[in-house]
Amino acid sequence: MNITFLGHSCFSIEINEVTILIDPFISGNALASHIDISSLKADFILLTHAHQDHVLDVEVIAERTKAVIISNYEIAMYYGAKDLNIFPLNHGGTFKSDTFSAKYVNAIHTSSFADGTYGGEPGGFVISSKDKNLYVAGDTAVTMDMKLIPMSVKLDASIFPIGDTFTMGVEDAIIASDLVACGKVIGCHFNTFPPIEIDTDDAKSKFSSKGKELIILEIGENKSL
Repeated sequence: MNITFLGHSCFSIEINEVTILIDPFISGNALASHIDISSLKADFILLTHAHQDHVLDVEVIAERTKAVIISNYEIAMYYGAKDLNIFPLNHGGTFKSDTFSAKYVNAIHTSSFADGTYGGEPGGFVISSKDKNLYVAGDTAVTMDMKLIPMSVKLDASIFPIGDTFTMGVEDAIIASDLVACGKVIGCHFNTFPPIEIDTDDAKSKFSSKGKELIILEIGENKSL
């Protein structure tokens, strides 16, 4: 499982020859101006919720790649009405393929499209391949529901928002890592705009002091699990 950070909360995950794109918000992110969305691969696009900073580039990428959009029912229907390929889920449901599975799990946040359309209830994904398991929390506060995840799967890493203000911050992300029993955390949803700017060195130090690892990737950098 190879994970590439594309800025904000967007990641490209390669499992064997399958590419999964998470929450594509690239063209609107000045920090990711060097990422060419016209060359991105995507077999599947997983969406945690409908806010613009997670779905801005969905349509242009899905139209070009014919990727299957996987999300909650309301989001899937929104894109299905645009004749894009979809697979709707709801909380607790799992998409399964020969290469990976993706379970839609709870998140505490809000969800609406930029045009005001209701975007269903937000969520995260537990992505599992043959030998690796990754939790993508989405935009969320820390929640006791996270404690359910290690009851069924042993995580190799988690992707947590750490920017505070609109999601949990560093201290709560440390608590969340305890709840999911995973000390390796990849940070996201930070430094894109002023309300979520943080001191990343301080954040890494706080994780380290608790015996955990906070991985801060540069945009375009990748990490293999």
